[in-house]
Amino acid sequence: MKRKTLGKGLRTYISLALAGLLLLSACGQSVDVPDDEQGPIGTAGYTEEQIRDRIADIGKDYDGLDDSDSKFDLFGFATNSGGNGMVMYEATCDEAAVSGVPDGAEVSAVISAPIEPIVIDQPWNTEGYNSITEAGFITTNANRFSTFGADVDTATYSNFRRTVYEAYEWRNEGYSMGGLDREALRIEEMINYFDYSYPAAKDGEKFSVSQTVVPCPWNEDTLLYRVGVRAEKVDISGGSNIVFLVDTSGSMFWNNGLPLAQEALKILQKNLTENDRISIVTYAGDASVRAEGLSGDQHSEIKKIINSLEAGGGTNGQGGIIKAYEIAEKYFIEGGNNRVILCTDGDFNLGTSSEAGLIELIEEKKETGVFLSCLGFGTGNYKDDKMEALADHGNGNYFYIDCTAEAEKALENEIWSTLYTVAKDTKFQVEFNPETVAAYRIIGYENRQMAAEDFSDDTKDGGEVGSGQTVTILYEIVPVGSNMDIPEVESRYGNDEESFISGNNEYCVLNIRYKEPDGKESQLRTYPVTTDMFTRQMDLDTSWAAGVAQVGMLYRGSAYAGTSDYEDVIERLSEDPAVMEDDLKAQFLYIVGMLEEME
Repeated sequence: MKRKTLGKGLRTYISLALAGLLLLSACGQSVDVPDDEQGPIGTAGYTEEQIRDRIADIGKDYDGLDDSDSKFDLFGFATNSGGNGMVMYEATCDEAAVSGVPDGAEVSAVISAPIEPIVIDQPWNTEGYNSITEAGFITTNANRFSTFGADVDTATYSNFRRTVYEAYEWRNEGYSMGGLDREALRIEEMINYFDYSYPAAKDGEKFSVSQTVVPCPWNEDTLLYRVGVRAEKVDISGGSNIVFLVDTSGSMFWNNGLPLAQEALKILQKNLTENDRISIVTYAGDASVRAEGLSGDQHSEIKKIINSLEAGGGTNGQGGIIKAYEIAEKYFIEGGNNRVILCTDGDFNLGTSSEAGLIELIEEKKETGVFLSCLGFGTGNYKDDKMEALADHGNGNYFYIDCTAEAEKALENEIWSTLYTVAKDTKFQVEFNPETVAAYRIIGYENRQMAAEDFSDDTKDGGEVGSGQTVTILYEIVPVGSNMDIPEVESRYGNDEESFISGNNEYCVLNIRYKEPDGKESQLRTYPVTTDMFTRQMDLDTSWAAGVAQVGMLYRGSAYAGTSDYEDVIERLSEDPAVMEDDLKAQFLYIVGMLEEME
């Protein structure tokens, strides 16, 4: 699949949207924002053509579409007679050379290659995802507590990006296929993928917390409550003991599998020093130790080993995980960062391969004090469900690497903060005031939900937050007196109104519990949200997070998307000056334009 230039329909769409934006700006109409250090929303000083070209140039520069064979330059595809499978083959232009294609298959391409035909007849897409049931409104009188584990994973967004580009390319070829499973999209990971300008934590504080309440941009009868958390940034001095655990099985054969993983690991190793210890374990049919306890400054040796890796054979992930933890324990650094970094498509087929079995294995291994981070690669057979479960239960983070630019973003910048946990088992609990809030719903975090009682139970796992990391949380809330129809909850025994602070000056209170990285007991921090914090002005951070949430809801076909519209999102977010500076934000608007065109 080759990259294409920006399609005519998408160019026209972006042009019209931005023309409308500039007309509003010329008339003096813009999104209201607070008079603070962020400044007003608006792309003043840029012409329509500059904004359009910026979005188009960044958008079409995406390099994650080449999933061709890394060993052979040319290949072809055919669909089987049932229409539910895809045949990949190498062949010459001689008709006899493709005689191995199954009867009834429609040959869509015949390209010369230097070998005999190889036919693989299997479903073209066996990717695995867990379905998510979107959170609905909860009546505050029925349950005023919303509790969940902290989450700073971003894998869904880069996977979403990859599949939208693929679907758009297939559409240009005349096929209606591709795209991320809509029920698998985790909106909180979409939101947390982007940078936000939350203030740094003050000295002696674990977190900085900023909170805003504004009119909801997609529902005139509700409010949008945004929480922005930034963890303290710490100096790293203890050194790292890292085991690269690399899947070299046959399913990692393609360019966006092992070859991309090799590039990613070479990016990661550039920041290693003599204080670090690096080991490399690979697994296919069996686990193999390629390097053990190397000093991190042996860059040439580490790169040489990475470059020597080749894909082929089965996938014994269990054996690889056991061996990697064994070596990580051997070189354990007291007070340092001890971690296994797993690079795989998650398609385990030897040894323990079930999600439940892998979770049990990881739960056992994390007690050693070694954390697990997961880097996902590949297309077609990718197992997002297993990758997310492994990272969650291994006290680590989860990235999906779809292109070299994402490898640089995740492994040159972000992973060094996630590697150094400053708060473990972090949990959030928002308690809503029934006197001011009739109902609420959290946007995303569906698979992070916890019972209210688990918040103060230190035996219950939360999430891990790294040095300087940010967490963004959105709630849509229905204020008391809203015209929105909320079902009443009747109780024989009343609603225990004496148990909450009486008064109408608070919407809610945010509670955060966390443990120190080597701690056993949690600490509590409390941040009230008062009604005088409400403003009709929307700051840049809230506007962007809301726009990403809107796109996620539209993509999922959410019943709560309200008046959300792809074009409206482009118009509002294009007013953010960061679009002209932040490549990822410009690329996001390009993606939204593709989604609009494919509707």
